[in-house]
Amino acid sequence: MISVIVPARNEESCLGACLESLTSQAGVSFEIIVVDDHSTDRTREIASSFPGVRVLQARPLPPGWTGKNNAVTTGALAALGEWLLFTDADTVHLPGSLTRSLEEARKNSAALLSYSPEQVVKGFLEKAVMPVIFAELGSYYRPSEVSDPRSPAAAANGQYLLITREAYDAVGGHAAVATSLLDDVALARAVKQSGRKILFRYAGDAVRTRMYRSFPQLREGWTKNLALLFPWPGWLAAWRGLEFLLVTACLAFIVVAISNRDYLHAILYAVLPVFTFLRIRRAHFSWDANALSLLGLPLFSYLLLRSKIAYGRGDVSWKGRTYPGAGQDVLSASRKQESNGLSHAQS
Repeated sequence: MISVIVPARNEESCLGACLESLTSQAGVSFEIIVVDDHSTDRTREIASSFPGVRVLQARPLPPGWTGKNNAVTTGALAALGEWLLFTDADTVHLPGSLTRSLEEARKNSAALLSYSPEQVVKGFLEKAVMPVIFAELGSYYRPSEVSDPRSPAAAANGQYLLITREAYDAVGGHAAVATSLLDDVALARAVKQSGRKILFRYAGDAVRTRMYRSFPQLREGWTKNLALLFPWPGWLAAWRGLEFLLVTACLAFIVVAISNRDYLHAILYAVLPVFTFLRIRRAHFSWDANALSLLGLPLFSYLLLRSKIAYGRGDVSWKGRTYPGAGQDVLSASRKQESNGLSHAQS
């Protein structure tokens, strides 16, 4: 049986669609547990309106814990399944996805399987910056390397994380990463370091999500995460900012070259913009979002620097809570992983 655990804090706008998609799953035995993380809106009422869904109240937040880690731990302690699926309240699960993910994990003898959902983006800012972010994530956390037992690379997406109960308990569960705001990556790293197999891939055919519904949400959410996801955020922000300036200059030179009928130089100037576009295109977004994403490069740099500064000051906030010092364990581990990867490549 699979225990589906959905932590929810003020998720009245999206929880209904999530639970409707989950309760419609078939082909496998499962239970659904919604953990209300001290919501002040209609989250609990909406969850309780679905027959068969168990609704729990998250325990009071222990010192040092993040809200999500506390909520999912509450759910895990009450779960009955030999598999645990942690998924976010803003996800929508396609028919049959629960069965297919379990079959894929079993077929590959994976202790942990994580899907990266299709990211639904609406509006200019979402379309501009989200492809840039996910292209960057795809470059650093390559699914082929993450899924390779010989590689030290480890990653997961907390929007869809399926794990055996045995592996979860063996590595200490979310209690072992209680202070981390990047719990999915930290948990995946612990599972892989324990010698167990993990699988990670894009799965737009299984689950989709719209992470943020406004720019303030997007800014706060990525401020919470970005500096932890990359080992040297300051350098990366500077590099992508420089890339934007170079791409902009190349586009201007292309216009001048074409106006002068200098087509050879126009082609040469197009190399960097085309390369940048194709690199971002790998992130599985629409063509119009990819076109706008060239304008998202400076916004990505801004968000990355904002996240780095917030962690430096110790004032990272999310959903009304402040987490001083949270996530530094993951940041240190990411830098160590990068160093190990460079050493391995040079040997």
